[in-house]
Amino acid sequence: MKGLHHKNLVTFYQAIETTSRHYIIMELAPGGDVLEWVQSAGPCTEALAGRWFSQLTLGVAYLHGKGIVHRDLKLENLLLDKRENVKISDFGFSKQVVVPPSPASPSYSQLTGATPLSQTYCGSFAYACPEILLGLPYNPFLADTWSMGVILYTLAVAHLPFDDTNLKRLLRETQREVVFPPHPPVAQECKELVHRLLRPAARRPTVLDLLQTPWVLRFQAEQPHAELRALE
Repeated sequence: MKGLHHKNLVTFYQAIETTSRHYIIMELAPGGDVLEWVQSAGPCTEALAGRWFSQLTLGVAYLHGKGIVHRDLKLENLLLDKRENVKISDFGFSKQVVVPPSPASPSYSQLTGATPLSQTYCGSFAYACPEILLGLPYNPFLADTWSMGVILYTLAVAHLPFDDTNLKRLLRETQREVVFPPHPPVAQECKELVHRLLRPAARRPTVLDLLQTPWVLRFQAEQPHAELRALE
């Protein structure tokens, strides 16, 4: 975390170790977390869901551009600063993906296609991709984007897309196309993006694909040049 500096990640300032304790000093997020906000206020408007999701996308793009996967993206780990901007937190399950050496630096598309598969089954069931739930080796970059799909659905309708109280039922539900309730109404472009994200890994978009999606770009305060360069 010492080497991570991005406007949509919680900043790590200092760690102090004593004989009996570790103290970690981090940026304050006075707005609480997004889960608390949704539980209190209900579904987000399209503008707010788009803003928060686009900020999440920027933060994840920054991480993936450095070969880092989060592996525990969920509403509780999206904190809000005093202006209600998203700050990704809790890097307890994060890891640096080690790529086999090659003559040239791999592009992000090559990295996500040929990355060594993870076999650490971490995160929360409700946000976990089917590969993890089935106990299969998985692409950690695409596991992150599945979790982003769960987050976007929940922002739009204020409840999770899948019932995680029963593992067998959860497995069945994650292998079917997610259904939106009739109320609240959700913008068609938002629905289509959720459906793209909650697909089998072979057809699931990368974060680079998300950064180039018109619906996500619409809510960016400025063009994500730095993140695109890092991924490309």
